[in-house]
Amino acid sequence: MSNRLTNIIAIFLLVFVFVVAVFSIKDDSLTMDELAHLPAGYSYLSQKDMRLNPEHPPLIKDLSAVPLLFQENIKFPYEAKSWKEDINGQWDFGNQFLFKNGNPAYEMIFWARIPMILILLLLGFYVFRWARELFGNKTALLSLFLFSFSPTLLANGRLVTTDVGAAAGIFISTYYFVRFLKNSSLKNLIFAGIAFGLAEITKFSVILLFPLFGILVISWAIAKFSNFRNFLKVFGKYLLFSIFITVIAYTLIWSVYLYHTWDYPPERQARDTQFILSSFGNRPLADTVVWMADKPILKPAAQYLLGIFMVLQRATGGNTTYFLGQVSASGWKTYFPIVYIIKQPLPFIILLITTLLYLPWIIKKPFWQKPLKRFKSWLLPHFAEFAMLLAIGIYWSVSLKSNLNIGVRHLLPVFPFTILLVSAVTVKWLKPPLLAPKKILLTGLLMWQAISVISIYPHFLVYFNELVGGPSQGYIYTVDSSLDWGQDLKRLNQWTDEKGIDKIYVDYFGGSDTEYYLGKKFAPWWGTKNPSELPKGSYLAVSATLLQGGRGEPVPGFAQQFGYYRWLYKYKPVAKIGYSIFVYHIRGWDTN
Repeated sequence: MSNRLTNIIAIFLLVFVFVVAVFSIKDDSLTMDELAHLPAGYSYLSQKDMRLNPEHPPLIKDLSAVPLLFQENIKFPYEAKSWKEDINGQWDFGNQFLFKNGNPAYEMIFWARIPMILILLLLGFYVFRWARELFGNKTALLSLFLFSFSPTLLANGRLVTTDVGAAAGIFISTYYFVRFLKNSSLKNLIFAGIAFGLAEITKFSVILLFPLFGILVISWAIAKFSNFRNFLKVFGKYLLFSIFITVIAYTLIWSVYLYHTWDYPPERQARDTQFILSSFGNRPLADTVVWMADKPILKPAAQYLLGIFMVLQRATGGNTTYFLGQVSASGWKTYFPIVYIIKQPLPFIILLITTLLYLPWIIKKPFWQKPLKRFKSWLLPHFAEFAMLLAIGIYWSVSLKSNLNIGVRHLLPVFPFTILLVSAVTVKWLKPPLLAPKKILLTGLLMWQAISVISIYPHFLVYFNELVGGPSQGYIYTVDSSLDWGQDLKRLNQWTDEKGIDKIYVDYFGGSDTEYYLGKKFAPWWGTKNPSELPKGSYLAVSATLLQGGRGEPVPGFAQQFGYYRWLYKYKPVAKIGYSIFVYHIRGWDTN
């Protein structure tokens, strides 16, 4: 395939992603994390003050807020209690800024999502670029096709959240680090440092690049090994280079945080930091960060470390959620493998399984025969593939240990690596014997995936594959950001208008202000209320996350209230709004 034709197809695929992503956000209401991220980003750029949402680095939030700087008549709520007095009052401030301050919320939300889509396109470009450099045009196009028709990437790449940004940061910085190891020029060193620094200010989970890059340096020295003295020389050289890369990265990070704490009053930063870290387990570390918080030269570093410590606290503590009929606050070890399988298109799962089965054929000899010698001879010419496999392994191992089981989006950093490697092995498999049947099979799988993903437009967030019955059955398996993140409140309002409903009780999970979207039609409801309080003939709308959380069985040791929505089993929903909001018509009071 010629380079010209390859470029044309690649541009077409990226344009497809952009158009589909832009048009699919038109009727999406604000999702949960966007309520914190977008207003925080605007406050950073306009106030140079990072008192809000410090548990996430600023880069993605900054980019989302850039279009808002060019919008007229956006009013900043200086007098809001959430800004003046509260400590990290991100949720109240977000609601005040977007929905209570007379600002054009719909327009702000739409334009803030455009930079996120551009980040998605940037990631797609680098997947294509690295695949092309390593394996040629066919693998590059297959990689970009699978990327373009990944429902999870399409769903999250349109939202003001950090997950796709983190995936882009990890993938692109790994690309430049491997490139530097292969060619240790000053230019490549600087690019690796900048990419590393930018990656670290997308999301704090990107800190996993440290063990990844450390192991890669050791592995590169092994690949270059001829004797022990030579190993030490190569290792020492690249370790020193890695320190330079880290210095560049953290100079960049410090500079960014310097801007974001420039007008953050030192005494306020110290007070906020002390309160937030009051429950942090390691007191010497926490007290050190508190001490740093009001020192002019150390303030940026203190704010950065505060975010890392907050993430460590949350990952350990978990989050109450529903999964496979159960409710837990401490997570499940099977959560991520199962959610990954049911949220990926089945054609891709088939290609992934085929890849895993084909690898032993490529290896041919039993792997236990001279494994170290064979590994060393394989490592140098396949170092990029090794780096990708290592990144996948590290991220999966950490994810499996996490108690924070709230969505497949937390696995997004492994997506581009997996897509690229699966594409490379698939193209390698696409050769005689049986070449024609293989081409027909692959074409059929790709058409299946494209149709499967396009058919769910614009509801990419709720994609579930045919193995579990598709999106209409997804709520049975998992909810939260894998299905219901608050994206359908605007569609609920449209439905009530179409049906002529002038009042509806709502128990909503998400980032939007229910009254802002529904107006006078909105009547508040929550799951633990006595159902007999619902008037006869009324309508009740319940987000799937809250509905299933109130119907699931508690795991052993779960100490919170449960079972409060089981009475709704007696009713059949009269509508499912975008697959995530269930609407019931309560015709009587028999709710026992």
